[in-house]
Amino acid sequence: MDLSNLKPAEGSVRDRKRVGRGQGSTRGGTSTRGHKGAKSRSGYSNKVGFEGGQMPLQRRVPKFGFKNINRKEYKAINIETLQTLAEKFNLTVINQDILVEHGLVSKNDLIKILGQGTLTAKLEVTAHAFSKSAISAIEGKEGTVLTY
Repeated sequence: MDLSNLKPAEGSVRDRKRVGRGQGSTRGGTSTRGHKGAKSRSGYSNKVGFEGGQMPLQRRVPKFGFKNINRKEYKAINIETLQTLAEKFNLTVINQDILVEHGLVSKNDLIKILGQGTLTAKLEVTAHAFSKSAISAIEGKEGTVLTY
């Protein structure tokens, strides 16, 4: 061991700037804060969204309409999709688990069956909601409609 390989102990040296310790430290005088103005003074804090007196973005942008916080967002599945699924995998019962398994919905989605397309298979369909045309199409082929 000699002077060339000495190091300070682990955790004894900090990497933070020490400001305001005289001109020789290169961080004296204004202590890296520049000259004058609010930012150079102690106690300064800027408000979120403040743009130096210019009208902030959240106040400039026009606001209109209504956002219903109780809205239920359904994932729409047409009966033609159910028909292709039934033919491809030889299914008679279609529910959320089967639709999740085949990647049509995620496990937290609410499902609504819509009536677009034609249905030829007799199916037992379980979903959260159905359109009138979907109910008539499914029950027209002696299928059953169940809601969660």
